[in-house]
This record gives sequence, C-alpha cells and structure tokens, in this order.
Amino acid sequence: MSKKILFIYNANSDTSSKLLDFAHKIVSPATYDCALCSLTFGNFTENNQWKTFRENLLVKGYELEFYHKDEFQKTYKSKFGHTFTYPIILVETAHDLEVLVSTGQLNAMEDVTELIGVLVILIGND
Repeated sequence: MSKKILFIYNANSDTSSKLLDFAHKIVSPATYDCALCSLTFGNFTENNQWKTFRENLLVKGYELEFYHKDEFQKTYKSKFGHTFTYPIILVETAHDLEVLVSTGQLNAMEDVTELIGVLVILIGND
C-alpha cells in the first residue's frame, strides 16, 4: 500500500466558508456536511486521539495531505480526471488515486475511534 494518504474535507478554504462551517458545527452539528471534520476536530481544536494517531502515522513514514475540497480539486484537476464526493480519504498509487474510506463510510461513523480503527485495518498496523 502507498504511504501517501489524502484527506479531503467537504468544505472550502476561503475565509467566509470557514466561518460559516465553524458556526454550523456549533449551531447545528447534526446537519453539518463534513463528517471528516466532525470526527477529527472539535469546535476549536483538533481531537487529541486523532492528533496522536496522525502523528504516529507520520513517524511510521506515511505522507499525509489534508485538503479542503476546492484545494484538492485545484491541485489534482489536471493529474486525475476523477470526480469524488466529499469528505473522502484517498490513497495515491503509482498511477492513480484510490478510495480508502468513502463519503458514505465517513458519514456513517459515530466517532474518531471508529475512523482510527478502520484506518488501522486498511493501512495495516506496521
């Protein structure tokens, strides 16, 4: 398995989008559109359990890239012709991007422990 994993949030990177997302997460978290963000971040900071897991992946040699959907679409538009739904977690292979954790899977997850468990199974626990 490739050691490059891409995490793409279902949010845009501009300031107004970030402010709206922040407010939405607080006012109506049940209807917030980005499960990946909800799983890995609280209202103000990164989830500690997620941060520890993410840092351990880096130590193990994984390259992690995090994108807002507009950043991802701009960066990878010319390289790959895929159309993805967001949020999503992808793995980069020698010639393509493959879905590691789909939007549907992320949306069905209850908490960060479930996300970490799925990732450990999919990428191995080396």
